[in-house]
Amino acid sequence: MIQQTVFITGVAGFLGSHLADRLLKDGYKVIGCDNLIGGYLDNVPPGVKFFSYDCGDREAMVKIMEGVDIVYHCACTAYEGLSVFSPHLITKNTYGIATSVLSSAISNKVKRFVFCSSMARYGTQESLPFREEMIPKPQDPYGIAKLASELTVRNLCETHNMEYVIAVPHNIIGPRQKYDDPYRNVASIMINLMLQNRQPVIYGDGEQQRCFSFIEDVVNPLKLLGTSDEVVGHIVNIGPDEELITINELARVIAEQLNFNLEPIYMADRPCEVKVATCSAQKARNLLGYKTQTSLQDGIRSMINYIRDRGVKPFRYHLDLEIVSDITPRTWKDKLF
Repeated sequence: MIQQTVFITGVAGFLGSHLADRLLKDGYKVIGCDNLIGGYLDNVPPGVKFFSYDCGDREAMVKIMEGVDIVYHCACTAYEGLSVFSPHLITKNTYGIATSVLSSAISNKVKRFVFCSSMARYGTQESLPFREEMIPKPQDPYGIAKLASELTVRNLCETHNMEYVIAVPHNIIGPRQKYDDPYRNVASIMINLMLQNRQPVIYGDGEQQRCFSFIEDVVNPLKLLGTSDEVVGHIVNIGPDEELITINELARVIAEQLNFNLEPIYMADRPCEVKVATCSAQKARNLLGYKTQTSLQDGIRSMINYIRDRGVKPFRYHLDLEIVSDITPRTWKDKLF
């Protein structure tokens, strides 16, 4: 059997590094790039041919993608809330880099392009859970940019005869997630704060509802999206539709495992935030044999152990706010974390 070569953008990030681990284990040659905005260099698994390049550099992408069979585009500055206040940055590093990587893949005659979209594509829907056939209603610049990227992937892949799949992984948690980032990753932020004996911050009333996906439950179906003939041209949600939990309940789960005296600090709602968001996993079950194997409790426990072993970190305000106004969250403009 001829060894296939896979290219992963964002390979130093949370999702990309775990996917690389799985593909290397299964005998694939893995090439990856990352600009390290949202990841850690030591996330990159041994065995990956790594390039410290930005996906927006199309000339570099064309060069390092030579001979690649499958592309997984995982890289993105995936910040829903921040996108309302830094729309240029988030759009450039969502839609802009998607078109750069996509164009480079087509130029190199890549066989299949797997685009990692976001649950933000759905926005607020009239019924739950979110299903792939629903008309997307994104309600922030990030979600809009992801949907625009999907449309461009479909258009160019069909025009240039390249296979494509659109994956919709959502609310993934687990070790290697960036936990010193004040703008995203609610579970990691809460754990990092509580391990410093600091109270977590909750936006609004904390009754926002989400389902969280443990990383090990995501990488297997994601791998199959790059290899199965059954999924070409499909949009597929990747993540659980069980254990719907509020942000208040999430804080309590973390606090209980840490034996932490929880008294959350409540702040004003973040503009454009979806109140209840959960995706149906039925299509993934049917096409990929998807099954949740890790409970939320066990997933949180592994994250606590990872952050505790690695060491707590101060939060780094590494992305600039473009719009500062009365509705900009105080946690960001006053750097409260």
